Amino acid sequence: MWKTVRMSQDGACRGDSMLQNVNCPHVKLGREFPGVAFRGHLRSLPKLMDITNSSHASHGNHKENSPFLNSSEASKGGDYYDRNLALFEEELDIRPKVSSLLGKLVNYTNLTQGVKEHEEAESTDGSKKKVSKSPSMGTLMGVYLPCMQNIFGVILFLRLTWMVGMAGVLQSFLIVLLCCCCTMLTTISMSAIATNGVVPAGGSYFMISRSLGPEFGGAVGLCFYLGTTFAGAMYILGAIEILLTYIVPQAAIFHSSGAHDASSAMLNNMRVYGTVFLILMAVVVFVGVKYVNKFASLFLACVVISILSIYAGAIKSIFDPPEFPICMLGNRTLSRDQFDVCAKTIVKDNITVPSKLWQLFCQSTNLTTENCDEYFLMNNVSEIAGIPGAASGILKDNLWSNYLEKGEILEKAHHPSVDVAGQKNNLHLYVLSDIATSFMVLVGIFFPSVTGIMAGSNRSGDLKDAQKSIPVGTILAIVTTSLVYFSCVLLFGACIEGVVLRDKYGEAVNKNLVVGTLSWPSPWVIVIGSFFSTCGAGLQSLTGAPRLLQAIAKDNIIPFLWVFGHGKANGEPTWALLLTALIAELGILIASLDMVAPILSMFFLMCYLFVNLACAVQTLLRTPNWRPRFKYYHWALSFLGMSICLALMFISSWYYALVAMLIAGMIYKYIEYQGAEKEWGDGIRGLSLSAARYALLRLEEGPPHTKNWRPQLLVLLKLDEDLHVKYPRLLTFASQLKAGKGLTIIGSVIQGNFLETYGEAQAAEQTIKNMMDIEKVKGFCQVVVANKVREGIAHLIQSCGLGGMKHNTVVLGWPYGWRQSEDPRSWKTFIGTVRCTTAAHLALLVPKNVSFYPSNHERYNEGNIDVWWIVHDGGMLMLLPFLLKQHKVWRKCKMRIFTVAQMDDNSIQMKKDLATFLYQLRIEAEVEVVEMHNSDISAYTYERTLMMEQRSQMLRQMRLTKTEREREAQLVKDRHSIARLESLYSDEEDEGDPVPENIQMTWTKEKCDAEKRNRGSAVGSFRDLISIKPNQSNVRRMHTAVKLNEVIVNRSHDARLVLLNMPGPPKNTDGDENYMEFLEVLTEGLERVLLVRGGGREVITIYS
Repeated sequence: MWKTVRMSQDGACRGDSMLQNVNCPHVKLGREFPGVAFRGHLRSLPKLMDITNSSHASHGNHKENSPFLNSSEASKGGDYYDRNLALFEEELDIRPKVSSLLGKLVNYTNLTQGVKEHEEAESTDGSKKKVSKSPSMGTLMGVYLPCMQNIFGVILFLRLTWMVGMAGVLQSFLIVLLCCCCTMLTTISMSAIATNGVVPAGGSYFMISRSLGPEFGGAVGLCFYLGTTFAGAMYILGAIEILLTYIVPQAAIFHSSGAHDASSAMLNNMRVYGTVFLILMAVVVFVGVKYVNKFASLFLACVVISILSIYAGAIKSIFDPPEFPICMLGNRTLSRDQFDVCAKTIVKDNITVPSKLWQLFCQSTNLTTENCDEYFLMNNVSEIAGIPGAASGILKDNLWSNYLEKGEILEKAHHPSVDVAGQKNNLHLYVLSDIATSFMVLVGIFFPSVTGIMAGSNRSGDLKDAQKSIPVGTILAIVTTSLVYFSCVLLFGACIEGVVLRDKYGEAVNKNLVVGTLSWPSPWVIVIGSFFSTCGAGLQSLTGAPRLLQAIAKDNIIPFLWVFGHGKANGEPTWALLLTALIAELGILIASLDMVAPILSMFFLMCYLFVNLACAVQTLLRTPNWRPRFKYYHWALSFLGMSICLALMFISSWYYALVAMLIAGMIYKYIEYQGAEKEWGDGIRGLSLSAARYALLRLEEGPPHTKNWRPQLLVLLKLDEDLHVKYPRLLTFASQLKAGKGLTIIGSVIQGNFLETYGEAQAAEQTIKNMMDIEKVKGFCQVVVANKVREGIAHLIQSCGLGGMKHNTVVLGWPYGWRQSEDPRSWKTFIGTVRCTTAAHLALLVPKNVSFYPSNHERYNEGNIDVWWIVHDGGMLMLLPFLLKQHKVWRKCKMRIFTVAQMDDNSIQMKKDLATFLYQLRIEAEVEVVEMHNSDISAYTYERTLMMEQRSQMLRQMRLTKTEREREAQLVKDRHSIARLESLYSDEEDEGDPVPENIQMTWTKEKCDAEKRNRGSAVGSFRDLISIKPNQSNVRRMHTAVKLNEVIVNRSHDARLVLLNMPGPPKNTDGDENYMEFLEVLTEGLERVLLVRGGGREVITIYS
């Protein structure tokens, strides 16, 4: 490191180390010391170098740091080499200064979510950035009026009077209250989310997806999209209904030939005109959205004028009710458009002649009664006022509900009539109910008239202060519209006759729009106003829906929608508009406003439900980032809003509710299945974390009961030189054993220094994760960097898992080729791991010949899984085959259990006891007891033991000369190439002291003699190998291994898998190599073997 430069009185620089003999004024530090750190540190300590000596007067106005950096260099450094931030200058590229950060935040523009991510926007070159117009809309223009325009719609003008007539004033109040409470509570939740940070344009989809995650976001985003699209269809159908029923009825293409096909002719007209309107509107949206936005205020003016005319008419009706007489036959309402005079007879030239009404009911032009309708003859014709006015007291008659079935005649209660059956062919002369009505049906039809509360949040990009405007504007809009709805319900009930209210299409008032009959100065004010407002609302829906779809597509959470993310050069979503038009056409083909309204009610309710859920989840989790500026929210309000949404869904139409939930569920599962790799800091992720923490703390209370025990695996994987998994079938075996249940941790060790090999560890982790995906292993991956592989494995065994969610079983690969290798490290690591698992009281599974194990795509249609139960170690041997048989690969295999009986055992009784034990364990398996006789130790066994010990002794002798051989190898080999190979796993781990990288030897006469003696003794020791005698303990162990192997191969040579107890390693480490030989002998001749070693606790029980 450089040292501080001191200035002496004579102006010379004194220092040491790097700065010897430097004379300050002439130093060119830029050339000699190009390191940023050096210059920065000097600049940051100007006071240290106080140049006060008179000898420097000649330098004039030089700055304090001028000897170290000239002015051009200083300006070049700019704020990067800020004199007060020298300590941090090396990190300024990844940790920017606060001023830079704030500068970026101030210039933040609300990007449409999905068009560009913020990172891309910020990384664009400053010269390329367009000067963005700063958002300037306030609460009134940006939120309040758009929400009003979206909320007031077709239902207010076409269906509210009918709803009041059917449900009565009191139940209509309840319907409006339910729907308005739902939207108000949703707005409170939405305001909390919208004010919790900057909301880019994207509205509700953005809020839900960022709060609840990509799965919920995608599902709800598509539901909201479908709702908006069907809303467009509903507005178009409303516009056509106004056009064909009230403005130009003669424009109808299809005409009814009889009484029964009138409704079908109307529906066909709706389909044809609706399709034409849809195409025209789609073309307008395609050509220019700016025109739609320009005319929005005009359409809103139409709505406001129409509503004001209703109030004006209601006030005028108090003292001067409008003339709209209704013709009644008895208590039945007659359709006024088919006759002019409301009387049975009329006087013409002092002669009483039958009226048009008589001709219709009696099918004759004279006053004969033989063909007359009986009801017509028995009841009088009378006229009553359609609009009695607010002072008439009609309100008390309209308080209560009057629901009708489809085809029922509209009747006035308490009106004098004789109840006799009339002719069915005259039903078309009466005003009939076209659909069956109930409270539930009316809720579904009315709810779309309170939707539209998201209009403000959708415009958040244009608002001057979105966090203030969205809550205030939206809540004011809902309060205003709710008051309008409540007052309209009251006014309609107080001013209009009940039968007129129940007359959906105004047939009793000469095909006038019912709400128009109340308005002042003319019914045409509302007819024209409502027509333009519904057209405008339809255009708004066809403008908004494609953008929403484009935002979802550009988020790339639903892969098959990617094509809809593209559009015209200016970003207009062309393909999304086409899809929107096609879906809207489906709504138009339904052709009935009353059928389409409940569909979009479902989708909007689903969306509002999840907005409330998002707010409730975030509030309950108390995530650190949840700090909304809007303070008037509570999780209980959100849950209440959620409950009302759910209730309204099932009240209005339970089957539509189930379909909407099914669609949302399918989208959710699809996004989850596709693996949406989006981390948006969502609440569901936080909810999972809280649930996991709670569950882990509960698990800490104690170890699992034997009934709940299942193998929680730690699979130790070995990687090759290229960091690829060497034995992927270990993962296959783990996935077959676990079948997605419980805990699986895949661990691996990379040898080296953590700081140097961190990148390598990350790459290895990614490789293992990819392999886990391929092998369908559900679990976690952990790669550890350690100086020695054995230490790394010990760390994994000790530290993997968390709390009660820890592994209890280790899966370890067999060290293949250990016999051929002169290096003992391969099998020493293996045995060390066995000892570690035993010390940690963990179970151990060692699959031998794992490359012969079946893949997940294979199926064994027959065969056996053989269990050789030699010693009891907790029941692992019984449990493992049962778990394997749960997987489709092993399902059809049969299980056989063999146990060994010695000479003094009663084998028949053993077999009975074992069968009973298995019966109580509820495990189906064949039972066999194998008797092993006490035979003499064979010559083969003796020979095998002798060979084993000779080999062991020989390798030991060879290892004594290893140091000398390595010294010679150093002269020709580069140590680094070996180090790379040694870093990859246990086979190459160094046991001894590290060999120095460069060995320099000076040969003296003494050293040369000692080397010769060493070599001579080594040769002598090789000769001693011939006369070695085997250890009796080893002979005995070899005898057991050989005998057991004979029996196992004899019985299980054709088994699909053999499980047997794995003997423990010897307590004396000198016999480790012999232990490996015993295991080889024990498993010789078997294709697939699973060596099992219990963890010292019972894992299976006979009790329930």
